[in-house]
Amino acid sequence: MQWKGRRGSANVEDRRGRGGKTLVGGGIGGIIILLIVTLLGGNPGELLNMDTGSSVVPYEETQQEKELSQFVSVVLADTEEVWTELFEQEGLEYEKPILVLYTDSVQSACGTAGSSVGPFYCPGDHKLYIDLSFYDELRQKFQAPGDFAMAYVIAHEVGHHVQTLLGTGKAAPGRQMSNEDSIRMELQADYLAGVWAHHAKDMNVLEAGDLEEALNAASAVGDDTIQKKGQGYVVPESFTHGTSEQRKRWFYKGFELGSIEGGDTFRTKEL
Repeated sequence: MQWKGRRGSANVEDRRGRGGKTLVGGGIGGIIILLIVTLLGGNPGELLNMDTGSSVVPYEETQQEKELSQFVSVVLADTEEVWTELFEQEGLEYEKPILVLYTDSVQSACGTAGSSVGPFYCPGDHKLYIDLSFYDELRQKFQAPGDFAMAYVIAHEVGHHVQTLLGTGKAAPGRQMSNEDSIRMELQADYLAGVWAHHAKDMNVLEAGDLEEALNAASAVGDDTIQKKGQGYVVPESFTHGTSEQRKRWFYKGFELGSIEGGDTFRTKEL
């Protein structure tokens, strides 16, 4: 993917090297300080939201991390451009999400998550979360190398944001989301990632082999492939994201069509 020297997004929040905020050292001392502030007529909420310095450690990124952070910023900017235009075509306004970079663990409106969960999107705060170490995991554990493999992952999470804005990708009113609903939601996000890739191709930023990298990554994170590698057998009843074949097929369908309308996985009988 041709990304170096191109515009990055202004919507990247860097929380790397930061733990959860502490209450002026935490513990009983912190509680006493809160009580004193309250009694004196101050706003304890302001104190709770302060960065005390003790919870923030200056993060020194490696050269690889610096390049990766620049890369994800460029990919995010590309998704912003594509989805802004596609939403305008539908008479809608695209709300750009925030991409949060973190290390080890992070707090979101959806709760606290460790880097082991992989990149994720939280509809509660409209933010994408990613620990850049996932790039190495994608390359080594999932055997899906390449910058466009990582771009697919980012575009998939942005796809969940698009679902949130459009109100798609959820179970019918009045019932809880089943595993099948979850699969349909994830495949729709794969389709939307393919829609972005279609337009990235039109922007002349794709290079030879990029599409294959994305398809390989989609296949690598299929439920059947992950389960077979992890436990030696598959349990289809426990699938939540779709098979490797399904994920590749829906991404490629989005790549071919390039439109929002073709990805209604919730009305399709056969996935």
